[in-house]
Amino acid sequence: MAKMQSSLRNMALSLTLISLGASAALGYVYEFTKGPIEISLLNKKLEAIRQVVPEFDNDPNADMFLLPTGEGDSLEVYPARKGEELVGYAIKSYTEKGFSGHIGLMVGFTPDGSIYNINVLEHRETPGLGTKLVPEGTPEKPEFKDQFRGKNPAEFPLKVKKDGGPVDAITAATISSRAFCDGVQRAYNTFEKGGLK
Repeated sequence: MAKMQSSLRNMALSLTLISLGASAALGYVYEFTKGPIEISLLNKKLEAIRQVVPEFDNDPNADMFLLPTGEGDSLEVYPARKGEELVGYAIKSYTEKGFSGHIGLMVGFTPDGSIYNINVLEHRETPGLGTKLVPEGTPEKPEFKDQFRGKNPAEFPLKVKKDGGPVDAITAATISSRAFCDGVQRAYNTFEKGGLK
């Protein structure tokens, strides 16, 4: 077999064939993995909802609706029901005020507006400092987000002590602590404006 002559035309033809083959393989892998990825994301979302509201037996994802924040966007609201009784709402909130930008939260409220629990969905905060937003504590040693449980933002200002509020900030991570409060406040404001009380 004769060796192909190195010319611009032959190089362009080779690159085109390689690109077509790679894109076809990528398209096949995407289609093959799309379903399992969607199921995995749905399960992750449902687990986050389970962690932030009292026990429920409905499908909050099927009952999800959007509520405007008043800031030009909307938040996803997942109502949780046990039989016919409404036991809470999980609201997918966020803030862009983190030390490293975006922090995604799932905030659970009881029907009276009290915070049931909060789950950090995503963040890029500094390891060892801002990442302390995430873990669950124990009764002997509560973690940062545990101080929000059972509090109603109508009476419990969502501000760190440096800003005149009651929230104990994470040592050396005041910006992350403020951002967390901002994300929870956005969820509560949406809850209140949406007339969910």
